Amino acid sequence: MEKTTLRHNLKVEPYDYQREGILFGLRKKRFLIGDEPGLGKTLQSIGVVDCAHAYPCLVICPSSLKINWQREFEKFTDAKALVLDNATRATFPYLLSMGIYQVAIVNYESLRKYFVWDIKCDGPFRLKDVVFSSCISLFRSVIIDESHRVKDPSAQQTIFTKGITSGKEYIALLSGTPVVNRPADLIAQLSIMGRLASDFGGRAKFCADYCSFAKEQDDEQAEALARLSSMLYGNCMIRREKKTVLTQLPDKTRTDLYVELDPESRKIYDTAAADLREYLSTYTACTDADIRRKMRMEALVRFMTLRSLSAKGKVRQAVDFVSAFLASGKPLILFCSLHEIVDALLQAFPEAVSVTGRDSSTAKQAAVDSFQSGHARLIICSIKAAGVGLTLTASSDVAFVEFPWTYADCCQCEDRAHRIGQKDNVTCYYLIGRNTIDRTLYSIIHRKKSIANMIMAASDDIPTDEMYFDELVSSFLNA
Repeated sequence: MEKTTLRHNLKVEPYDYQREGILFGLRKKRFLIGDEPGLGKTLQSIGVVDCAHAYPCLVICPSSLKINWQREFEKFTDAKALVLDNATRATFPYLLSMGIYQVAIVNYESLRKYFVWDIKCDGPFRLKDVVFSSCISLFRSVIIDESHRVKDPSAQQTIFTKGITSGKEYIALLSGTPVVNRPADLIAQLSIMGRLASDFGGRAKFCADYCSFAKEQDDEQAEALARLSSMLYGNCMIRREKKTVLTQLPDKTRTDLYVELDPESRKIYDTAAADLREYLSTYTACTDADIRRKMRMEALVRFMTLRSLSAKGKVRQAVDFVSAFLASGKPLILFCSLHEIVDALLQAFPEAVSVTGRDSSTAKQAAVDSFQSGHARLIICSIKAAGVGLTLTASSDVAFVEFPWTYADCCQCEDRAHRIGQKDNVTCYYLIGRNTIDRTLYSIIHRKKSIANMIMAASDDIPTDEMYFDELVSSFLNA
């Protein structure tokens, strides 16, 4: 690809195809980025907003991605991002208008809470029935992540999103699967972009041109869909697949996704973390070698407990992430450790297959075969049982709800996908509990050269040597 010129103040240098996406957004202003997962739709949309100085910006996203969006804005730009919550409900318009924050982030379910004054009817309503808060006029740009969530024109979230985006100069929709089932899925999304009437002649014409075909009209439908594709790419959409930009990508990409623990788990976790900090203070003050050794073993148990508490508190957000990912149509490898977490995920995704220590060899192989053949799109693996030996190249995406203790074990898990037979860049997602031991572990296991215990077999056992322990303690206390 010819190098694309883009003047920007981003803190990272985008890949060529990402520069192309940013320039596309700057030209079109109201657009959809339909890249496959793992190609950096977030960076591209942020790049458009920042290059256009289109602040204040509102980000509408799934609940599980709010913290990630906050961190990504502050990672890539000098903008300060605010996640809307009860504490800032009354003050966020002032904070934005005064320039204290440049970005506000809200989940779909909270749009009514923060941006709607009144609905002038009981029961089902339309956009004309909604009275919006005047604060929506503050925003010059809106980013809508996982925009296929607003494909239903009659859904409340779609109506609120349409009202909030009305008249905005920059509107960026992000979705790896803007069409979930049928062309009609695009109608609401095109309307939100302000493209439905101007580029496609309105809802009735869109339906007549692209949606009204009988089963025996396959040829006519194929021609119509080809025209629709051409119209989308020509007017408002850019989409790249991993295979088309593979030469620009590293073999493996790691993405950290920060999520909140559920409220009950947060209380339990914070109590346990405070107790451990107090215990470690006693440990660091102790000079007797034998006592320190015994205390170290007790502390390791407590660290394992913290990891477990964080994992349990992330289940709801993990389900949200997996649901959004599977909606892209791509398969996913999901790693965790506790049987309790595996069971919760299997309950949420009954069509998934699993590889755990409880499964027989025959059952494990059947699960792998089902995943590799494409019959199952989600395989839930325990780190200990599936960390080595298995080939899971049917997917180029790996996610961790719980983390291994060492970099070597991480690589072993990631390399279930990153091995001979894999044709794509492998993207690894780490769901990090906010203000938990996850951040400590993630930092340690990816500082490869500083890890004392480079275990070459994936056991998911916490290293017990003193060097690793001291690094763990130091990182935990200084987090």
